[in-house]
Amino acid sequence: MSEISRTAVIPPDPIFAVLADGWSYASWVVGTSHIRSVDPGWPAVGSQIHHSVGPWPLVIQDRTEVLASEPNSLLELHARMWPAGAARIRLTLVPHEGGGCEVRMAEEIVEGPLRSLPHAAQAALLRPRNTESLSRLLDIAAGRWQDRRSST
Repeated sequence: MSEISRTAVIPPDPIFAVLADGWSYASWVVGTSHIRSVDPGWPAVGSQIHHSVGPWPLVIQDRTEVLASEPNSLLELHARMWPAGAARIRLTLVPHEGGGCEVRMAEEIVEGPLRSLPHAAQAALLRPRNTESLSRLLDIAAGRWQDRRSST
C-alpha cells in the first residue's frame, strides 16, 4: 500500500466537504476526466460516482464506490479503471489540537493485472499521482473554506 500525508492549516470539515461533493472529483483526482453522475446520498456506503478516466479519445467509463465513510474523519473507496484494474483508496483526516489536520491518502491496487506488481513498484507508480491529487484536494478545500469565512 502506498501512503502519503500532508498537513493542512484548515480543519477537517472543509476537506471532507470536498470529498462529499462527488461532482468535484474530476477537479482533484488526477486522471479522472469527467464525472457522468453521482448517486444520491454520496458519500454513503454503497453509493457510487460514475466517471470517465483518461485522455480523449482513450476514455474509459467506470465507477468508484464508497466502502466506508465517517464524516470529517474517513472515506474509503473502491475505484475501478478497467482494464487496468481497481484500487482501494483510504482518505483519513486527523485533527490537530489548536487547528488544522493531517490528511493521509493510502492506495493499494487490489484487482487486475497491475495487482501483481511488487508493493515497491505500486508505490512508485501511485505516489506522484496521489501527491498531486492530495495537493489539489487541499487547495480546493482551502479556497472554499476562505470563501465561506469571507462571506460571513
